[in-house]
Amino acid sequence: MAQMRLDKFLGEMGVGSRSQVKEMARKGRILVNGSPAVKADVKIDPEKDEIQADGKTVSYVSMEYYVLNKPAGVVSAREDGRYPTVLELIPQAKRKDLFPVGRLDLDTEGLLLITNDGQLAHRLLSPKKHVDKVYYARIAGRLPQDAVSRMAEGLALEEGWTTLPAVLEILEDGKGEKESQIRLTIREGKYHQVKRMFEALGCQVVYLKRLSMGPLVLDEGLLPGQCRPLTDEELRELNNA
Repeated sequence: MAQMRLDKFLGEMGVGSRSQVKEMARKGRILVNGSPAVKADVKIDPEKDEIQADGKTVSYVSMEYYVLNKPAGVVSAREDGRYPTVLELIPQAKRKDLFPVGRLDLDTEGLLLITNDGQLAHRLLSPKKHVDKVYYARIAGRLPQDAVSRMAEGLALEEGWTTLPAVLEILEDGKGEKESQIRLTIREGKYHQVKRMFEALGCQVVYLKRLSMGPLVLDEGLLPGQCRPLTDEELRELNNA
C-alpha cells in the first residue's frame, strides 16, 4: 500500500480532524513506531508502521462491510436531526465514511448493508442489474384473486410508471377478515415501492421486513438493532452478484 499522511490516516480512522491531529501531535499524543510524531503531515505506511493515538493502537481499514437488522424508528441515512440513524447501530465501525446501501422506510425492518464501498453499492442498486430484494409483509384488506398474476405482469401505479415483474407468494390469506402474510420479490427499489404496489391492489402494508438483497440473507439470529461484519464468502458472492 502507498504511503499516506499521518493526519489523513487518523482522520479516516475517526481519530480526529486534521487540525485536531495536528494539536495531538504537538502535545506528543501520537506515536509512530514508538516515537512521538513531530509533525501531523509526516508520511507513514499504514500496513507496516505502528500508529498509536492516546495510547491506543490505530489499525487501518480501507473498506468495511456490515449487515444490519434495521429496527423500526431508525432512519436509513448518515445524519438526521429528528431520528437515530442506522450508523449509530454500528459501534464497532472504524471508518467515518460508512453509508447504508439503499433505504428502508422509517417503519420498515430487516436487512440493510452498511459499507463505504461505493462501487459495490452502485452495482447492487443499479436498475440495470435487477438485483432481487425479498420482503416479508403483513397486509390488511382483501387481496384480489389475481394479485399474484398482476404482480407478475407488473403493476401500473398512479404516478404513471409500471413496476418490473415481481413474485408474490401468499403465505397466509386472511381473506380481508384478518391480516394476510406474504413474501414479495422485487428487482427495483423505488420510493415506498412495496407499500404502493399493495395500495394499487386495494390493500395496506401494516408490517414490512426485508429478508434478503441479492445473495445476502438476513440472519435469523440477528435481532433488530444488531449487526455483524460480512464474511469473506458473503462479500465474494455480493461482488459476483
